[in-house]
Amino acid sequence: MRRGRKRLHGPPLPWRDLREQFVSAGWRDLTNRRDTLSIRDTTIAFAGVDDPHLGYDRLAEVAGPADRSTGLRIGVTHAPYLRVLDAYTRDGYDVIFAGHTHGGQLRIPGYGAIVTNCDLEPARSRGLHHHQAEGRSAALHVSAGLGTSPYAPYRFCCYPEATLVTLTSRSAEAFAPV
Repeated sequence: MRRGRKRLHGPPLPWRDLREQFVSAGWRDLTNRRDTLSIRDTTIAFAGVDDPHLGYDRLAEVAGPADRSTGLRIGVTHAPYLRVLDAYTRDGYDVIFAGHTHGGQLRIPGYGAIVTNCDLEPARSRGLHHHQAEGRSAALHVSAGLGTSPYAPYRFCCYPEATLVTLTSRSAEAFAPV
């Protein structure tokens, strides 16, 4: 795990102000915290951590079994490090959403991602997959995202993407990992 300060490339962005505006408009900030949201007859439990790539995640603050009384349990992480994915899966989250790999932004046709920028294997650098830990399984979606790394400011054979994920009931047909 990497610890330290983020190296800025360009002027600092007003992200704290943006977060405050989102929160004041009803946004659920999942930075190292849990929350719930009720939509019609379904309550959704969330757990989120800050960037594990920089060591900003505080898993202890969201650790523990997911609320089994909720209809859906979602884990969110900026970067799909295995320690975070394993913890969410062990704790009973149904689906995990992550980004950070930029889809392995440098890809070779017929082979796939060269690197993932974390400890997740390159074959799962983007798309929908299963994640297993200690006999449990969760759906994992890793977004290829829109940007690039400041250290490799380009993409090769990896189109930028913004993904729309539609969640359906458990009675619907199971997904097939891509």
